[in-house]
Amino acid sequence: MSFPRLHFHVEPEKGWLNDPNGLCWFNGKYHAYYQHNPTATVWTAPLYWGHAVSEDLIHWENRPIALSPDMPYESTGGCFSGSALVKDGLLYVFYTAVGENGAQTQCLATSQDGEHFTKYAGNPLLQGGPVDPTGRDFRDPKVFPWTDGTYRMVCGTGYEGLAAVVLYRSSDLLHWDYVGPLFETRQMGPVLECPDLFPLEDKWVLDFSRMDQPQTVTFVVGQFDGETFTPESFQKPAIGPHFYAPQSFLDPQGRRILLGWMTPWNAPEDPDAVRSGCLTIPMEVTLNDAEQICLFPVEEAQSLLQQEDPHLVQGPSFFQITDGQKLLLERPVQEVWDARVLTDTHTCEVFLNGGEQVVSFHFQPTL
Repeated sequence: MSFPRLHFHVEPEKGWLNDPNGLCWFNGKYHAYYQHNPTATVWTAPLYWGHAVSEDLIHWENRPIALSPDMPYESTGGCFSGSALVKDGLLYVFYTAVGENGAQTQCLATSQDGEHFTKYAGNPLLQGGPVDPTGRDFRDPKVFPWTDGTYRMVCGTGYEGLAAVVLYRSSDLLHWDYVGPLFETRQMGPVLECPDLFPLEDKWVLDFSRMDQPQTVTFVVGQFDGETFTPESFQKPAIGPHFYAPQSFLDPQGRRILLGWMTPWNAPEDPDAVRSGCLTIPMEVTLNDAEQICLFPVEEAQSLLQQEDPHLVQGPSFFQITDGQKLLLERPVQEVWDARVLTDTHTCEVFLNGGEQVVSFHFQPTL
């Protein structure tokens, strides 16, 4: 028997889901696009952009596929991850196309309604990554406006042990100039995927997904002047084990909202699955008084939170989170002053101390 449908999370009617893409508020609705293969329940190319819409961030309606790989520059991998930006009533989506020999290029499509897209005749906008000369690991463009009316784009890349987030700038969203590496490391795996860069109070936050094992997400709090990012602290508020590739956007209320991919890695196997993968509950990103990043469900979802759940175990001196079989987290009980749980059929998200730590996982439901 296939696992039951989720009630409050983005998931496909059938097929595979991974990274959230193009998150935005457009034409009076929240839009969540995502990596999608409608004919498989495991990651396999070519990939499409699936699409769901919501008016309240907890009830989602699946819409027709938004992007399909139908161009020569999408001939092998299809349409990989990317982001959205609204300008003059038009929705711009930037995405990675994967073509011949696995070459990854950055492309653009636009829409007036959020459902029907026209691919830019000048695609690809960018090809030949600045770090990887093979062009095979250069992906996941996140585009945002800068204070002077220009735009910035960050992409993830890596080559021969050097993983990086690189920065571009543009005055028209069509022509992009390379600024340089924004962040580089040899200690965080081969590629820094799905980067995001956004302001939060008087700081900037750079986050990226790491392909080292176990695959995790790092958030870096620091300063950004339009060309240079200066790290101040490294944080991991979301420890998974089923959390990856988050993306954020600014909603009309001025909230920085983030959704991640609840990965099915090591999740209970469902031999009769018709779908696999979902997105997290939407979370608002804030900084607490200690300048720690906190991820907590948006106000619309807080009525779904519970304070007791079978996955929480508290003893006289310890607090534990389990998935029913494995221990996922243990902390001294005095460090946990508040635990809230959101359970939705076979998914569970636990928020500790106002979201200073988040544990997201799948579990075997009782069918």
